[in-house]
Amino acid sequence: MKPQATAAMAARGAGLNFQAGETPRPDARRPLDLVHLSKYTLGNRALEIELLGLFRAQAGIYIERIESAVTALDWKNATHSLKGSAKGLGAWPLAALAEEAEWMAVDGEGRDDILARLRDAIAAVNSFIDSVVDA
Repeated sequence: MKPQATAAMAARGAGLNFQAGETPRPDARRPLDLVHLSKYTLGNRALEIELLGLFRAQAGIYIERIESAVTALDWKNATHSLKGSAKGLGAWPLAALAEEAEWMAVDGEGRDDILARLRDAIAAVNSFIDSVVDA
């Protein structure tokens, strides 16, 4: 059985309703899907806060790795890691942008643009995290 199929079955068993390979629709008004995060953590607020803090720390590392990527493998690994981390939290717009970057060439046209967009998206998620944690 494919990992995506297993994940979808587990998600359905946990009460989440989406298919293998499917990403829930993002809420364009929010950079982070708090409902997804709550389902992912089974409503454990302390765990949510911990994961949000870990994301903040890791996102900075990922963007540094993306910015310094020289080889195609370095670029792909760094963008893929950011995508996975964003999806885990429910940061759908950032995940979609990281996926777009993942398929770009490391030295391709548009690199500066995608890097700026990634930085902005990470800043938006981090700002939203600050507002949630401080609430």
